[in-house]
Amino acid sequence: MGISLLEVAQQLNNNTQNVQLIYAFNGTGKTRLSREFKTLIDPREEEETKENGLKNRKILYYNAFTEDLFFWDNDLSDDQELKLKIHSNNFTKWVLEEQGQEDDIYKTFQNYNSKKLIPKFNSKYNEVIFTYRESDENIISNITRVVRNT
Repeated sequence: MGISLLEVAQQLNNNTQNVQLIYAFNGTGKTRLSREFKTLIDPREEEETKENGLKNRKILYYNAFTEDLFFWDNDLSDDQELKLKIHSNNFTKWVLEEQGQEDDIYKTFQNYNSKKLIPKFNSKYNEVIFTYRESDENIISNITRVVRNT
């Protein structure tokens, strides 16, 4: 028999690398390992976490979080109000409302995509719409994809 999830989590925690990427097929235990690792690095209760904030916490990210945080509302009936919906939580509230990182998120997003592709949060930080600026005269609003001629 192999080693336990707790032992794997301990090996990850003891590793001196800044970033560790784990890839595995569906059903092999990535989410269970992530939860075991989270419990290992941050066993505090939720109330204690709220008191101390997120400033000096280790952040564990795994794909299941993305699936739970964001989803597309493609307005399939009218195809007019296309937006990325955000399920707000302590982390998004801390980053967007308390730390005011909205502009940094925009810049980072554009560095990985295009300066012409412009994300915009709504006032409640629970939706993002995208526009594409082809030129000063031609701006496409509420897009979900951009097709470029190359």
